[in-house]
Amino acid sequence: METHSTPREGTTRPGRIRQQLRWWRFALAGLVSAALLFGVAELVAAFFSTTSSPLVALGQTFIDITPAWLKDFAIGLFGTNDKLALFVSMGIVAALVAAGTGLLARTRPAAASGVIVLLGVGMSASVLSRPASGVLDIVPTVVGTIAGILALRYLAHLAATATATATVTGDATVTGDPDSPAADGRVTGGPVATGRTVAPSSRRGFLLGSLVGAVGAAALLAGGRALSAIRNTAETTREALKLPSPVKQAKPLPQGVASDVKGMPAFVTPNSQFYRIDTALAVPRVDPASWSLRVHGMVDEEFTIGFDELLGMDLEETWLTLTCVSNPVGGDLVGNAKWLGYPLRKVLERARPQAGADMVLSTSIDGFSASTPLEVLTDERNALLAVGMNGEPLPLEHGYPVRMVVPGLYGYVSATKWVVDLEVTRFADKTGYWTTRGWSDHGPIKLSSRVDVPRPFATVAPGTVMLGGTAWAQTTGIKAVEVKIDDGDWQAADLAAEATVDTWRQWSYAWKNAQPGTHSATVRAIDAEGTVQTAERANPAPNGSSGLQRLQFTVG
Repeated sequence: METHSTPREGTTRPGRIRQQLRWWRFALAGLVSAALLFGVAELVAAFFSTTSSPLVALGQTFIDITPAWLKDFAIGLFGTNDKLALFVSMGIVAALVAAGTGLLARTRPAAASGVIVLLGVGMSASVLSRPASGVLDIVPTVVGTIAGILALRYLAHLAATATATATVTGDATVTGDPDSPAADGRVTGGPVATGRTVAPSSRRGFLLGSLVGAVGAAALLAGGRALSAIRNTAETTREALKLPSPVKQAKPLPQGVASDVKGMPAFVTPNSQFYRIDTALAVPRVDPASWSLRVHGMVDEEFTIGFDELLGMDLEETWLTLTCVSNPVGGDLVGNAKWLGYPLRKVLERARPQAGADMVLSTSIDGFSASTPLEVLTDERNALLAVGMNGEPLPLEHGYPVRMVVPGLYGYVSATKWVVDLEVTRFADKTGYWTTRGWSDHGPIKLSSRVDVPRPFATVAPGTVMLGGTAWAQTTGIKAVEVKIDDGDWQAADLAAEATVDTWRQWSYAWKNAQPGTHSATVRAIDAEGTVQTAERANPAPNGSSGLQRLQFTVG
């Protein structure tokens, strides 16, 4: 007696169906949808504030929560390319999350949409966490999130129908894929040629949709960036700005201020080569017409200064070397420039700090803050509200329209870029951005020196080998530099002329009768008060590196 059974959906009778779901299509759908989310958001963000970009806001949030040790590691490893490394890392993480969301859409499309909504909420929170953001600045994120959901649903549908391919034998016909949310997975009887492939939707449709989505995302992203640049007047106003002449010019550089050793860095660091280390993932583009500086706190007179008012004050020039606290021994996170600005001591004279105040908390438009000792800003050193750098308006990445420069202190407690607020307060009451992350609230620059020529592991010719480098002891000055070859005695180097006690000083040393082989050079500086640079090693955290640079090179 023969037994007949009713065919179940998703099975064959009497043949065999081989279902083949290609997971990579769903991952690609997730990637393209994420790209469209950010592309749409960037285009819409062009019509809102510069802090409305969700991608930038996420990066800023990551920077804010980064522990001091990780930030120091990133700067030590990548130097001034730390932000590029952050963007690359964010891109990798975003790609993994997007691909995972696309895979989730393969079987649970509603859950995948929910993931995008949660991500949109997180990005909106990041945008709102920026100091200069308002509620309307989350509009680009909201619009981008909606676009991302719609794109994922559409591409996931194309991916599902494109992968619902079966190899059919016998007398069964496949009309869908039982594992796919976009196909009904039914099998019906009827004669079908053995080996025939049935595809409910063309694979070309999915590939075409993905290609159009990817190209569209790139175009939206590029268009948003270009439109933001056009709508933002910061660069335009900077190019048109003519700085006023200072009432007090910087002293001309003396003859012989630069070492004549071949390969030495210029005494004045060009703006394009000046190191940039800050917490701003995207450079704030501040319109000087809307810029103002609020001075308040423990003062007898609170007031606000506008940009035109600042330019009309008695501006002064000064030569000043800036140093980053993350600079390792022998590192290059140091730069020397001529700055134009208004003395901060005069700003504070007008405010009249009250008894008990010992700190000025300066805040940037991007939320960064620095704790600077009040006495440093009120003594006779040339601490400035700077508007110019090396004879031109501040570059955008170096703080345009206004920043602080303070001799003798590391930048993390003094050199606030895009500064908009000065609060006179106390160290006991307020803390700066990096102080809350484990760094010292006082950051005097340590006596330091380095070898610039030869470079580490370089090969030089026998005979007379010329060594050169720089040393700095801000507000004190450099009295001497000494060099030691291998394990020999300390030898006096020749000093170039001194510009001011607030700038670095270059040096040179002629090592005669150098013999072939591997050698080392060690350098140390002595300041004008007779203090010898310490050999004790210290990492940059929490208040700057110390120790002597010893480099190896080859004579041959």
